[in-house]
Amino acid sequence: WLGAPGCDPSGHESRPVGVVKFQRSRPRKRVLKMQDRYVGDVGDFVKYGLLRHLSPGFKLGVAWYLYRSKNGNNDGKHDSYLRKPAAWSHFDRELFDAMQSIRSRRGGVADVEAENLLNGAVFSGKRLNFRDSFAQWGAWRRHWFEDVLRDLRDCNLVFADPDNGLCLDEQLNSSRSLYWKRLPKSEAEALASGRCAVFYHHNTRRKGGHAAEIEYWLGVLPAGTLALRARVGSARTFFVVNPSPDIEVRLVDFARVWAPVGVELHPRRTT
Repeated sequence: WLGAPGCDPSGHESRPVGVVKFQRSRPRKRVLKMQDRYVGDVGDFVKYGLLRHLSPGFKLGVAWYLYRSKNGNNDGKHDSYLRKPAAWSHFDRELFDAMQSIRSRRGGVADVEAENLLNGAVFSGKRLNFRDSFAQWGAWRRHWFEDVLRDLRDCNLVFADPDNGLCLDEQLNSSRSLYWKRLPKSEAEALASGRCAVFYHHNTRRKGGHAAEIEYWLGVLPAGTLALRARVGSARTFFVVNPSPDIEVRLVDFARVWAPVGVELHPRRTT
């Protein structure tokens, strides 16, 4: 891994742990013409809730890893929580109301950006829509990722949101578009260089179960990486690389508050 001194936001005032209050600003005029069918499901509620909890005092950057939606699967249909405000809204009332609104109008990540739900974050939203010959795919992906790094260069906390999560570089197969939605190890390394990074990972049917899968990735990612499990809708894990003490405290607090809905910290790796 290239220089990983951590992401302690020196010079920023420390904030108390607990419920984070945000000052909503007026929507930015730039509205991206993106529509993502699944924004607003329970996984998004947890994901955005986590980022809102971790990011105060940091400059958050989000790499969407957008890819065209595929009809006919069940992704994103876990939205029954929106009809149960008594059980869910207290985790983050402002976010809950926004998810209801975005879901009702079938909005996408453009709405998340425009409503400033992530407290002034910087976004990188170029789509992974490659249409040329497979022989040119490698160079195209490298240029695409260079644009992501350029977009997020001034951020000291970054989040990558690939649909299918992490993979080894050799598993990023150009001949199958399914794999384009993954975050290869080399891109994860670059995103986390010199700062804290949070990576979404969709848990798979890997032999040994989800706990063993998390342990595998904790062995691949640098020492000190933390893993937050969220068993809501479908099983997912957020890997937090180079956490500062402040980020770690907030992560522990988030897991404690959201525990009733299946969120927990994976035990820290000791070897």
